Amino acid sequence: MRLSSALRTELGATMHLAGPLVVAGLLQMALGATDIAFIARLGPEPLAAASLAVALFSVTIWALSGLSGQVGALAAAAIGARGPAVREVRRITRMGLWLAVASGLLAMAICAGGERLMLLTGQDARIAAMSGDYLDIMLWSAIPLLLSNVLRAFVSTLGRPVFATVVALLSLPLNGLGNYLLVFGAWGAPALGLRGAAIASVLTAVIGVIMYVAAIQRDRRLRRYYLFGNFWRPDWPQIHRLLVVGIPVSITIVAEAGLFGAAAFLMGRIGALELAAHTLALSIASLAFQIPFGIGQAATIRVGYHFGAGDAAGVGRAGLVGMALSQVFALASAALMVEAPLWVLTPWIDTDTPGNAQLVQLAVAYLVVAAAFQLADGLQAVLLGALRGLQDTRTPMAYAIAGYWLVGFGLAIGLGFYTPLRGTGVWLGLAIGLLIVAVLLLVRWRRRGRLGLIAA
Repeated sequence: MRLSSALRTELGATMHLAGPLVVAGLLQMALGATDIAFIARLGPEPLAAASLAVALFSVTIWALSGLSGQVGALAAAAIGARGPAVREVRRITRMGLWLAVASGLLAMAICAGGERLMLLTGQDARIAAMSGDYLDIMLWSAIPLLLSNVLRAFVSTLGRPVFATVVALLSLPLNGLGNYLLVFGAWGAPALGLRGAAIASVLTAVIGVIMYVAAIQRDRRLRRYYLFGNFWRPDWPQIHRLLVVGIPVSITIVAEAGLFGAAAFLMGRIGALELAAHTLALSIASLAFQIPFGIGQAATIRVGYHFGAGDAAGVGRAGLVGMALSQVFALASAALMVEAPLWVLTPWIDTDTPGNAQLVQLAVAYLVVAAAFQLADGLQAVLLGALRGLQDTRTPMAYAIAGYWLVGFGLAIGLGFYTPLRGTGVWLGLAIGLLIVAVLLLVRWRRRGRLGLIAA
């Protein structure tokens, strides 16, 4: 089937944005994997402490990034409506940076109480203390990470998404070198162990912001926005706009992240082996999710451009292209999980070791369900992004809470504890919850004109 000229143009523009953003997301995951690889050599206790700390820190940063994360949608709408829109884009991005600093301070406060939170959840006191020490250093990376999130949206919206890839690509060896020097004390550096890994992460985050600033200042198109001049000037209406659309995004993120976090607790109650298999399968699913997540970010920007221009047909094309791309990649990853699960598991575990046989068997069973929800998860990721491009975030938030928790978590408990399915039942509950959210979002997207989200 031949695509129309408009669809081909939209496909090219979306892939131009999505490609670098997907790669940047994968490299960001590799940063976390690098930390774990070094920390694992310190022993099981430091690894457990770091895992708890990273879980709290990552969810906190991911959730709070929603407050300033709508910079791309608002800036794209301004460009679509008024060409370069230098003044408005500058103000939107500056206030996004303000919110990044404010939400970063909130993240630091949460992480400062990390040890107390660990103890409240019943963690071992020694592990909680080590985790708290790690968080006391890691919290200093909160503001740089949230600033980078805003700057990534800025450069991507203005047609320079490759800068996000370059920053992530350069950060990876820097983080690895920092870990090598500070965890084990190589080349005369102090051997700081777990604290050294945290310091390396902070330095990497700070250098990431510096690289974004340098790239913006050196690029002719980006420099004209004079982003960092008169930085102290407030624009309260823009902050209000960012918060109105950003707070529901943060709540949606918490709902989804909380669902998978709670699922881990359910699996732990079923059994340690089930929890380990769940962790393996979820790691693979999370890696695959980076592709539709990057496409969803691109869809936010592309839909935002057309929304600002009042181009209802363009909005429809942008959403259609994003959904089609996500489903193509979801089908490919799902097929890989079903047809070659052992190959997929090999980077995480030795599948040939007899002692791992039961763990591998459970992980393969969970991967089959994960393959099924690749389609639903990819679809809902892109639809959330597309609706954010229309600055529609409140109703999708309600859908997410209802679908993830009332349906998904409820079914996970019912199928996991009251049927013979056990861990597979938990995964089926998650899959059905994601499917319900995807269907609700798709209906809302198709009715966008009648709902007044954009003039038909």
